[in-house]
Amino acid sequence: MKKKDKFTFRCQSCGGQAPKWMGQCPDCGAWDTLVEERISSAVLKKKTSSFLAEPVLIDSVTVEESDRIKTGVAEFDRVLGGGIVDGSLVLIGGDPGIGKSTLMLQVLSSLSNAGKKCLYVSGEESVRQISMRGKRLNSHGTSLFVVSETDLDSILAIVGQSKYDAVVIDSIQTVFHPDVSSTPGSVTQIREAAMQFMKLAKTSGLPIFLVGHVTKVGAIAGPRIMEHMVDTVLYFEGDKSHVFRILRAVKNRFGSTNEIGVFEMNEKGLTEVPNPSAVFLAERPAVAPGSVVTSCMEGTRPILVEIQGLVSSSSLGTPRRTILGLDNNRVSLIVAVMEKRLGMNLSGLDIFMNVTGGVKIVEPSADLAIAAALASSFLDKPADNKTTVFGEIGLTGEIRAVSHAQSRIKEAAKMGFTRCLVPSSTIKQLSKIKGMAIESISFLKDAMEVLF
Repeated sequence: MKKKDKFTFRCQSCGGQAPKWMGQCPDCGAWDTLVEERISSAVLKKKTSSFLAEPVLIDSVTVEESDRIKTGVAEFDRVLGGGIVDGSLVLIGGDPGIGKSTLMLQVLSSLSNAGKKCLYVSGEESVRQISMRGKRLNSHGTSLFVVSETDLDSILAIVGQSKYDAVVIDSIQTVFHPDVSSTPGSVTQIREAAMQFMKLAKTSGLPIFLVGHVTKVGAIAGPRIMEHMVDTVLYFEGDKSHVFRILRAVKNRFGSTNEIGVFEMNEKGLTEVPNPSAVFLAERPAVAPGSVVTSCMEGTRPILVEIQGLVSSSSLGTPRRTILGLDNNRVSLIVAVMEKRLGMNLSGLDIFMNVTGGVKIVEPSADLAIAAALASSFLDKPADNKTTVFGEIGLTGEIRAVSHAQSRIKEAAKMGFTRCLVPSSTIKQLSKIKGMAIESISFLKDAMEVLF
């Protein structure tokens, strides 16, 4: 042990430090997360740089949209904002087995087939295992190189030996710095590795993708500072029991954070889904109480999804509320409005809500569809299968306007729907669409009268 080595207790949840061990982290409040770490004096030394970057005028820097690198995977490019930006550091997280490594191998294979030189660094698989998976997915190329390595200095040396167009690190939790005494996956190791890769990406203009594990609560394992350092954070969503996977950007310095990419998992890997509406509505029953279709916006893309509601008598003292794909508080609010404004006694009944296909809806435009699905099940009357609805519900029962109404209606018309209920405040902004009857409603009571 070196005399200059220092000790600290670091929280494995938020990255906070404490001079001594405590049961609860003073920064984030998490219990039993402080772990003793020995920081080597080699890491603490400040390195003086002989190279100083020269400041330039921001107006003198020319940036063209064509500078982005197209991966050949359209759904992936959409989420990134149109393609890969040189020197970008992208973090991809998701549950184990959701398809992170599969997507990265397919992206590098597509780039390799386009003449780009790519490197796939794996700390979890051997070169033979990567090759077997690549052959199974038909993901290979003449300029796609693979290596199994976890030492940070060795990875940086390998990348520096040759000029690559894209590099994938799978995963960031397996990379370790030899001068840091803590175990791989700890806060100090992850932060040091992420900092080194960020420096490499910015100084060389090399796009680097970091694959990250997630914790039980769904956040990327390691300190939140890693998400602050990278340029883009992508999350893979979807239940492994479903074939669909949704790639969503929660942070993007080079594009919108509202775009999503939809993939289908099969034996050949991840397949793009260019028309998610058709897929999500493929198995919708023709006539069934409790089923209503709404149009939700994911970035610039309207997607039709089926919302299902089931209202049944309860044998318990406290009725059950099981909500999948929707905000629990939002559904509770709508149930309260329906009881007060429509006179439907739902408080003593079990309520189950589901969005088919494993999609998660967070925008309030689905309020009217939620209310319609619950009313349909409560009354045991099916809604018209050629009718779609959208609108936000206020506490007084009014139907409020939502954005991108025209795009939502066009998507519904393209999928064969002939009638759409919209908030009355948006009717003046809409133009006529062939084959689509647009009806305006002002209150929730009016919508129930039209539907049932």
